[in-house]
Amino acid sequence: MATLIIPPVLTSPRDDAMQLYKAFKGFGCDTGSVINILAHRDATQRALIQQEYKVMYSEELNNRLSKELSGDTKRAFLLWMHDPPGRDATVVRQALSGDLRAATEVICSRTPSQIQYFKQIYYTMYGVYLEQDIESRASDDHKKLLLSYVRTIRYEGPEVDSVMAERDAKALYKAGENRWGTDEKTFIRIFCESSSAHLAAVSYAYQSKYKNKLKKAVKSETSGLFRFALLTILRCAKNPARYFAKQLHKAMKGLGTNDATLIRIIITRAEIDMQYIKAEYRKKYKKCLNDAVYSETSGNYRTFLLDLLGPNY
Repeated sequence: MATLIIPPVLTSPRDDAMQLYKAFKGFGCDTGSVINILAHRDATQRALIQQEYKVMYSEELNNRLSKELSGDTKRAFLLWMHDPPGRDATVVRQALSGDLRAATEVICSRTPSQIQYFKQIYYTMYGVYLEQDIESRASDDHKKLLLSYVRTIRYEGPEVDSVMAERDAKALYKAGENRWGTDEKTFIRIFCESSSAHLAAVSYAYQSKYKNKLKKAVKSETSGLFRFALLTILRCAKNPARYFAKQLHKAMKGLGTNDATLIRIIITRAEIDMQYIKAEYRKKYKKCLNDAVYSETSGNYRTFLLDLLGPNY
């Protein structure tokens, strides 16, 4: 669900392209005008603006943005210019070459239909299947889990079979806390085949039956990126907005800011569930997300992120 502010005056993609061209002309770029236009256009409108710009000025808008902007503002803008599946593909492709944690977060927090869609875009953009890149960049149980997660078509509805949920809770207990060592295969199977609603029910059944949270069991029985992937799947099955609120808080707490995380989450969730993330952030940290971002950023970069976050409430 989008949280974008509708522009006060509805303009045509052609008008927007002309205004952008004007903002680029002369000495230095009028970044304020660029933000004013592009931060307030949805994915469809941005695609049309890009088409118009190329027709009118024989140049790719993204290439021009790349030349005119710099630093975090540039990184954020170039990611924003994609549609949601294109962004996921871009982030995952880059992250698989370095920040495997970021790639894991994106893959394990997406719905089955979002994954299927961005897998297609991934192949179109890079000429290689997502699975091939996972195969060559990830390793061990982490690799097995990611491959299984992107290949499995999971049910997305709300219905749950409580008998099956209890059976899976028991299987996870036997695979983890109730034995010497961990049976990772069982964790991978249940976490990768379950719908979000089913996994949330398994977590509830686990706690009722064994007086311990499934989340705690995962933390004590697994480690590294494999543990991070399982926890991301579990937390997003229960409440994705709370998960992202927590990740944003982590990115901004303490000394310095993790701008890569800030950009990735704000840009990729702005057109999906940002108002829920903001509500969860306020509930958990008793502070407005906009205020937190304001105090951690500056200049055009700050203006752009705040415009994407929408009204301060």
